[in-house]
Amino acid sequence: MKYNLFGRTGVHVSQLVLGCMMFGQKTDLEDTCRIIDRAIDEGINFLDTADVYGRGASEEFVGEALKRNGKRDQVFLATKVNGRMSDDPNGIGNSRLHIIEGCEASLKRLKTGHIDLYQLHRPDPHIAIDETLRAMDDLVSSGKIRYTGTSNFGSWQVVESLWASEKLGLNRFVSEQSPFNLADRRAEREHIPMCRTHGLAFIPWSPLAAGGLTGKYRRVEKQATGTRFGDETDPGKMKRFSDGVMDIADGLEPIAKSHDATVAQVALAWVAAQPGVTAPIIGPRTMEQLEDNLGALDVELTPEDLDAIDLLARPGTNAADFYEASFKPNAHRF
Repeated sequence: MKYNLFGRTGVHVSQLVLGCMMFGQKTDLEDTCRIIDRAIDEGINFLDTADVYGRGASEEFVGEALKRNGKRDQVFLATKVNGRMSDDPNGIGNSRLHIIEGCEASLKRLKTGHIDLYQLHRPDPHIAIDETLRAMDDLVSSGKIRYTGTSNFGSWQVVESLWASEKLGLNRFVSEQSPFNLADRRAEREHIPMCRTHGLAFIPWSPLAAGGLTGKYRRVEKQATGTRFGDETDPGKMKRFSDGVMDIADGLEPIAKSHDATVAQVALAWVAAQPGVTAPIIGPRTMEQLEDNLGALDVELTPEDLDAIDLLARPGTNAADFYEASFKPNAHRF
């Protein structure tokens, strides 16, 4: 396992992040513990979850797994706040009230005294950024969180936060996570350069395009039961299995064969190798998926491979909509 600097923090994190979204939802507790143990044994020291994953279930499973193996101090533990966690009208967003209450609840579920990286899961157009930053800064000062980050922010929103932090003398965000994969390379236009310019770690989610770049999905109207999204035809999800995405997956097959690897391993290795990427977030549902993801670490793409991949998925373009931070309409709260 190789380790990369996490932005300008001085912290070293594994080149893969174990995303925990499936835990407590499609993955039961015993399998969760086995997957986490295996990941740590292989050198992964970065775990990422969120309070809304399973309405707290993911955090509870992660906390229990780390309690059982006694390796909490060996991992860089990250979670997120923003999503609705109750029917209370204030149980959502980036207000001081919700952030402070959310942090306390996450600490309990994770069975830990501090969170290494506390992230805003989404921007909040209803809250001034200085309100949010002061709440996060207070949590850092109290020792309950070590670093703060963003997720799914637009580039201008991240830069606005950095400007406000400098102006007000507050702890600044150290990382951003947004989707980035061969099906959607739009983050290359300005998001990744923005992170590199300002010393932010970039931890892309969905490096396998929600499974579309694993080579396991085909051109059908309804995906098979048991997959990440289950047996459904929701247009918002199915659009990510477009013919364009399937074309990219098909085009990766000969490259995968030349490396005695899977399509998923090539797609993941490509993301991990891109300039400005700190570590992609994998989200295994099963041990088999984790093992396949770990195999990507042994795939070294050649310059010829990279040129061929650029022809399949041209830089800055997209065959599906994943990166929506700058374009998605503001969601209604109620």
